[in-house]
Amino acid sequence: MSAFKDTMIITQRQLRLLTRVPEVLIFSTIQPVMFVLLFRYVFGGSISTGQPGGYVQLLMPGIFVQTVAFTLAGTASGLAEDMKKGLIDRFRSLPISQSALVMGRTLGDSLLNIVVLAVMGIAGYVVGWRPTSGALNVAIGFIFLLLFGYALSWVGIFVGLSAKDARVVQNVSFIVTFPLTFLSNAFAPTTGMPRALQYFAEWNPVSTMVAGCRELFGLENQFGATAGSFPSENPLLTSFLYMLVIMAIFIPVSVRKYKRSAD
Repeated sequence: MSAFKDTMIITQRQLRLLTRVPEVLIFSTIQPVMFVLLFRYVFGGSISTGQPGGYVQLLMPGIFVQTVAFTLAGTASGLAEDMKKGLIDRFRSLPISQSALVMGRTLGDSLLNIVVLAVMGIAGYVVGWRPTSGALNVAIGFIFLLLFGYALSWVGIFVGLSAKDARVVQNVSFIVTFPLTFLSNAFAPTTGMPRALQYFAEWNPVSTMVAGCRELFGLENQFGATAGSFPSENPLLTSFLYMLVIMAIFIPVSVRKYKRSAD
């Protein structure tokens, strides 16, 4: 119970930062909205989908997944910045649970995603996105997105603890997230990729999440299944397994790394 209480206090700190530094929230929402507008109106007219409602119906699940995937970069750079300022050393000197800091940061960043996804959903609706699966499935889709962002935030914790400089952390984070998001089915069909990249795209966790969200939002056209693999046929199950594996690996590794860095 003490560890839980400490974790909630750190989470509250993360949320208070949004009121004291509102630029964090503002720019966290502006970037994904810009992606929605750019892809909707710049690329939307050149990509044929055969999907009722047009490209925007396939685009929005990809933008949602890309945004929560960038939680990795935000968590990593924020933690590295706190370490640089000496704030982490201050927390270590206090009689609190050693795991509370990393647990609280991941929860705080996940709660920020709720606001970001809500703003993106409104922006998507304005530009023509209309899910057809009903309110319950749409809600499950957004919960799925939040869980995916939470899982990736633990990768961000590990990256943030591993690098010494916030600029290095940011570069490393984007090196990880950009290939995952763009070598996927998020924005364009995978059928035009070289065969090896097609298989990578199908097993890519971002692709399975995008396909799963499209399924939950009521879409039938998935930009094609190029390899007929297990992920392409079972995107929701595969995405859930990916999240479990990521958390099973990175939660204990990150907590252990944080405790060791305090010694």
